[in-house]
Amino acid sequence: MYVDLCGRRVPLQAWGSSSFAGFLSSYAPQLLPGGPWRAVPEASYTTGALPHGTTIVAVVCDEGVVLASDRRVTAGNIISKRDVDKVFRCDDFSAVGISGVLALGLEFARLFQVEVEHYEKMEGRSMSLVGKANRLATMVRGNLGLAMQGLVLIPLLAGYDLDSGTGRIFSYDPAGGPSEEHRFYSIGSGSVFARGALKKLYIEGMTVSEAVPRCLHALYDAADDDSATGGPDMPRRIFPVVTTVTGDGFRRLPEAEVAEVVQRVVADRMESPDGPVAPLRD
Repeated sequence: MYVDLCGRRVPLQAWGSSSFAGFLSSYAPQLLPGGPWRAVPEASYTTGALPHGTTIVAVVCDEGVVLASDRRVTAGNIISKRDVDKVFRCDDFSAVGISGVLALGLEFARLFQVEVEHYEKMEGRSMSLVGKANRLATMVRGNLGLAMQGLVLIPLLAGYDLDSGTGRIFSYDPAGGPSEEHRFYSIGSGSVFARGALKKLYIEGMTVSEAVPRCLHALYDAADDDSATGGPDMPRRIFPVVTTVTGDGFRRLPEAEVAEVVQRVVADRMESPDGPVAPLRD
């Protein structure tokens, strides 16, 4: 038996692979991000004008992990969009944030969602969090040719490990090398400032409700020093995307709930523009 894929008759047994990306690479490689079939000009000066997403932060807490991002997308020195989502649900127990070339990032996020869902359908069980991290690494590595020409995307994977009952964070370099990060991490142009804020604000064993404002303070610090990172836009009611992944599953905080926390953060900054001060032990 055969199925039709982009005008080609593909043997039905080809669907037996648990990797949807692997299936596409064999029968319809043009549908995958990256690769020689998507050549771009060698000159890299054009890449600066492409929309880029920026800062993502992730924090491990007692119940799991919190993943948050700003909403700004820039094209060179221009604000291209103000309300873009850069954090996406992979499945019930994982989420991914994308920084870099926006078009590639959105494509990767959608493909990775299908990859995880396809595995579950073919294998009859969920992929482990480490398995997801390794699958995502393979996909990022497939984009190496475009990354070397300036079309770089960097994902940040966060999830709840059902085996250990803890939240875990995985970062990647442009070549796809995965690294597990502990306690907290950030990516994007404002990551240095966000990570600096989290160093002083992070507390071991904190709850989700304690981690969320710390993520928002970190994004505020990033926006304060990095022009590509967008801070809370109070007049337009545009606030960061905040998601949690716990033993109860993936949850994106409603906008009203995020707005309430943002208002408290902004009020704190009115009194202390440089943010909360970490207490020192005597």
